[in-house]
Formats: sequence, structure tokens, C-alpha cells
Amino acid sequence: MTEASDAAQADRTLKARHRAMWALGDYQSVASHVIPDLGAVLVKECGVQRGDRVLDIAAGSGNAAIPAALAGADVIASDLTPELLEIGRHLAAVRDARLEWREADAEHLPFADGEFDVVMSCVGIMFAPHHLAAAEEMLRVCRSGGTVGLINWTPQGFVGQLFATMKPYAPAPPPGVQPPPLWGDEEHVHELLGDAVTDVEARRRTVRVDRFTGPTDFREFFKACYGPTVAVYRAVGDDPDLVAELDAALDGLAAEHTVDGVMEWEYLLLTAHRRG
Repeated sequence: MTEASDAAQADRTLKARHRAMWALGDYQSVASHVIPDLGAVLVKECGVQRGDRVLDIAAGSGNAAIPAALAGADVIASDLTPELLEIGRHLAAVRDARLEWREADAEHLPFADGEFDVVMSCVGIMFAPHHLAAAEEMLRVCRSGGTVGLINWTPQGFVGQLFATMKPYAPAPPPGVQPPPLWGDEEHVHELLGDAVTDVEARRRTVRVDRFTGPTDFREFFKACYGPTVAVYRAVGDDPDLVAELDAALDGLAAEHTVDGVMEWEYLLLTAHRRG
């Protein structure tokens, strides 16, 4: 009992850290100004239709959930961070989109088996620390024959490399926590889903990002708005030499991935059907 209690407490502590990290900065600015159309891409690829029961896991402020609701689906947007859900409620009201917002852990979803026709996540579930647990929950709540749809940043693409660049400056994760960009590796996702799905289609695509005037503009925006980057800078904030090193590393990464003022961020788009 003690070992189980300790594990449960460690998980609660870890999730509290994740919740706090995503409340840092201004993620809505990233979703709205940097990747505004990515959620709609996922909704289209999942074939969301009027009347579908849809769950968006790690929905944030609704980048995919709101387009699904506007398509006529019955949508629940779930996320670990209530601050993001509150922003999503406001954005949905502005766009006259009606959907439900639920605080929920991707690894312990409060929904029934087979409750949804479509279960999707747009650069969200990848940040759940235990990949297999999150994948099993995603599959559990999808009905037989239903659709699973994912967009995740690839390890080789810009955002995957962003996390690799920040890693030396971040506190070491607890044992068993897996890197988010692995969800953008096709082989890894196939292993997670196993034989529970069929009709798997996986495609690498890029999203065009032309929001930034240059590497410094990118770096300053992410330092202010993107929770994981804000958290890393806070971790080294007392050491000006490390801050300068991280600044230079992010500037170099952005410069390497920018051509004529445009960045192309690679992601893996995967859709499948839940096997009956």
C-alpha cells in the first residue's frame, strides 16, 4: 500500500507541475498567432460531421475543439490546465461555438468506454508524461469503428529540435517520463496503438510560420508565451551566463530553420479507426 500511495502522490505532484507549466506565459497567443489553422486541419482529416460525439484530449484553448463544434459535432474539450479551458470558453463564445469544457488528465480520462465517435488531439496528448497510459485511455473512450486522429510535432522538426535544445537547461524529468516529440515518430505511435486500430494513415506535413521578423523575435515571443520555454528560463534565471547560452542556442535554432522569413514546422498527422 505504501508503494502504491507513493506512486500516486508522485503522479499528482508531476501533474501539478505540468498544469502549472502550461498556465505560464500566454499559450493562446501561440495557438492563435503561430499555428491558428492546425486544429482545423485535424478536424478535416478526422472527417468530423454534424452529430458526431467528439473528444479533444489536451485541447488547450480549443484550437481543434472549436472548429469541431462549428462543424456541428457534439464536442468535449478536455485539458489538465483550467486556465486554458477558461480562455477556450471565451473564444468559443466569441465564435458562437457550443461545446463542453472539462478539466481532465489525459492518462485518467473521466469518460466511459466507447463514448466517442472521434477522439483527437492536436499537439496536446504528446505532452502527457506516460505515453502508453495516454494512448490506452484515448483508445478506451473511442467506440469500435470510431476515428482516432493526432497531430504531433516530430523529433526531427523545428519544435522537436526546440525541446532538444532546451533539454540541457531544464531540470531532469522524473524516471519514466518520455519526451513529447516521440509522439511525432511514426514507429513509436504504431507501438502505442498496436493492434487496437486499423486503417492507419500517417503523413508528415509542415505548417508555415511567418509570424516572426527574425530569430530574436521568435526567442522573445517564446520566452514570454510558451509555457515550456518560460519554465526553462525560470530554471536558469539566476545564472546570466546560462541565460545568454540559451538565448544564443534558440537564436541559432531559429536561424537554421528560417528561409526568407518563413519557418516550416514539421508534424506527424495520423488517423486510424478503432478496431471492433
